[in-house]
Amino acid sequence: MEEVVLNANHRTLVGKQVKAMRREGKLPAVIYGHDIDPIAIVLDLHAASRSLAGLAPSALVTVNVDGETHRTLVKEKQRNKITGTLLHVDFLAVSMTEKLRSQVFLDIVGVSPAINDYNGVLVTGMDEVEVECLPQDLPERIVVDISGLTDIGDGIYVRDLAVPKDVKILEEPESMVVLITAQAAVEEEEVVEVAEAVEEEPEVMERGKKEEEEEEKEEEE
Repeated sequence: MEEVVLNANHRTLVGKQVKAMRREGKLPAVIYGHDIDPIAIVLDLHAASRSLAGLAPSALVTVNVDGETHRTLVKEKQRNKITGTLLHVDFLAVSMTEKLRSQVFLDIVGVSPAINDYNGVLVTGMDEVEVECLPQDLPERIVVDISGLTDIGDGIYVRDLAVPKDVKILEEPESMVVLITAQAAVEEEEVVEVAEAVEEEPEVMERGKKEEEEEEKEEEE
């Protein structure tokens, strides 16, 4: 896994002063976690945005703060809801000698013969899993190859995922990752969901009508 390196400085500005910092192209952030007091830092917005774009949650990020190195994971990125610009980043400091837990993306690859030969539909049960391992053993992604799914009903479950021996998946082994189902089954499921929604609506309306009638009686009394 390619490791990202960011250069930062200690930050003393807080509150309204942070807005002025952002206008100058700076990105406020904080490092917290393993055996350290929280450290307020500031990074270059352009460089940080470019380095963190599309970064997997399991990717290690080295943050150099005035010559002091911290190995971290990105725990949260706050963005401007309109422009998408980064506003703040939380980095979790980790120990390279202690196991941690992290989410890892699942990367679906290959072409299933069941899709091509039987017009099957790929149903996805999850797009990431939680793992436990040392930080340096964290996989950026876990590959899910569907080229071996040859028939309708074939699937891949957590127990089938291939990971390095030092990585432990914490999800239930029988949890479904992907499943090939028939097109008719998918359409039937959609029809059932619509029918259930239609059946629920009169019930809601009837309940609302009864409540209104009760309120009117109370007012008359």
